Amino acid sequence: MPVSLPPALEQFLDFLRCPLCRSRLHPDSGASLRCPAGHTFDLARHGYAALLTGARATSGDDAAMVRARDRFLATGRYLPIRRAVARLAVAGSGTGSGTGSGTGVQRTVVDVGCGTGYYLAGVLDRLPDARGLGLDTSVRALRAAARSHERAAAASWDVFRPFPLADGTADVVLNVFAPRNPSEFHRILRPAGALIVVRPTGRHLAELRGRVRAMVAVDPAKEQRLHRALDPYFEAVATERVEYRMSSLTGLETPDLVGMTPSARHMTDAEGDDEDRLPDRATATVSVLAGVYRPR
Repeated sequence: MPVSLPPALEQFLDFLRCPLCRSRLHPDSGASLRCPAGHTFDLARHGYAALLTGARATSGDDAAMVRARDRFLATGRYLPIRRAVARLAVAGSGTGSGTGSGTGVQRTVVDVGCGTGYYLAGVLDRLPDARGLGLDTSVRALRAAARSHERAAAASWDVFRPFPLADGTADVVLNVFAPRNPSEFHRILRPAGALIVVRPTGRHLAELRGRVRAMVAVDPAKEQRLHRALDPYFEAVATERVEYRMSSLTGLETPDLVGMTPSARHMTDAEGDDEDRLPDRATATVSVLAGVYRPR
């Protein structure tokens, strides 16, 4: 079946840049994007743009992690986080930059490390005039992100490389449970834009970490490192704690919750019996900080 340019991705052609020469990208015979210098990037049949070149990144979610994430997020257990992200994004996008409703110009939301697009879709639901773009290294996750919302586009990219995006064109950048590149966040944001960063506290899923030895602990210095990294580029304007208890997690939900996190990469066959020690009705605390930052 011929590959065509998804309508949501077409809305980003004024924003996307060639990763190799920084020129604008244009559709090429419907199956790829090409810059004037002739660099060509495939459009995957699953709806995302394959912009990541060179050595394949190994940090993205694999197929099992994506399946676990899809199943767990579909339960609604993380819906309070999604709602908080959407609320902060709406407040942070504003209309002062001339991109709000009624101006004839769409607001632009970029989700860096978007995973399956769960949080990006939640923001787009609250911003009917916005377009969204998710970036991730995981092709498995991008397949879901490209289908997460009718106004959500997706492209493969490594957060640690300069983004294939134009300067100063994003109204909101989302960074939810994902690696960060503060200088690139700053470069692509408009002067009046907002960066939304969501990260776990030391209380997040503490009950499960006590039962599953392979689960990754939250670094006690995480907040200090975050502030040091962001401070040259951003000013913190608000921080909201989202904390609640998830009770009666079922025997299916708990393995999915563990399996969708970075801890899944540390699971080995020798540690497989850890999951058997989880009770059928587990309880876990959700505890995250959602911060809003403005460019300096």
